[in-house]
Amino acid sequence: MSEKSSDLGAFLSARRALVTPQQAGIPDVGVRRVPGLRREEVAMLAGISADYYLRLERGRDRNPSVQVLESIARVLRLDDEHLAYLLTLVADVPRKRRRRQRKETVPPGALKLLHSLVQPAFVEGRYFDILASNSLARALSPGLAEGGNQLRDLFLNPAEQAHYPDWEDITECFIASLRQAVGTDIDDPRFIELTGELSLASARFRQLWARHEVRGQRGTPIRFNHPQVGELILNRERLSIGGAEGLMLVVYHPDAGSSNAEKLTLLASADLPVIHEAQQAVRQAST
Repeated sequence: MSEKSSDLGAFLSARRALVTPQQAGIPDVGVRRVPGLRREEVAMLAGISADYYLRLERGRDRNPSVQVLESIARVLRLDDEHLAYLLTLVADVPRKRRRRQRKETVPPGALKLLHSLVQPAFVEGRYFDILASNSLARALSPGLAEGGNQLRDLFLNPAEQAHYPDWEDITECFIASLRQAVGTDIDDPRFIELTGELSLASARFRQLWARHEVRGQRGTPIRFNHPQVGELILNRERLSIGGAEGLMLVVYHPDAGSSNAEKLTLLASADLPVIHEAQQAVRQAST
């Protein structure tokens, strides 16, 4: 069995378990040993034979048509992002193999922009490594210091978990985004290292990874439980950095005139040495 066939089977099985008979519009009769739809129910609703669907889940058919996959996607209630991911699992595209870990470098122009921002901001890599951050980002959360990794902190650091009242929703969002970012390029040494560590150490990570959710992060409000200013709600925006594949500039900003804007101003003024450090960084970046 090829790796892609195995990935396809795991994906179909995981997504099938998330669809109830009620959602699929069929009677829920008999004893169900596993959650979700039975294989034969998916096959019936998709208009294919049960034997053929079984071969797909077991990796015995490596060339299903796009029409078949779209029919299965409809039954499994997959959105456009999940369908696009599903198609990559059978596309005949050579997988990129990296023998050495790729170094992610922030372009000088992006660094200048980062340190000129008055909002908390940082640059993250493909696997949520913090490649650079400004002073207010570090004041917002110690986990946003350069050299950290957001996934590792979210799943393994209790102090960082306490920082996020909506921790469960945030972890789900990050894992769905990781699925989308990596696609089928699972030979990257950084991906292997990080997911291996988290799989061993975190039951929550194992649970979310097994769901095969695929979803990019979008602009959304994030709640923080900050030890100095209390609850703080900031909008998160992720902006692609041109010429740096996979790198994102992440900016947290409050609604204008809100109490959150006042709290962020208080947080910035509470640490003058940190602000002075940011000013020095801007001057250095401009030379």
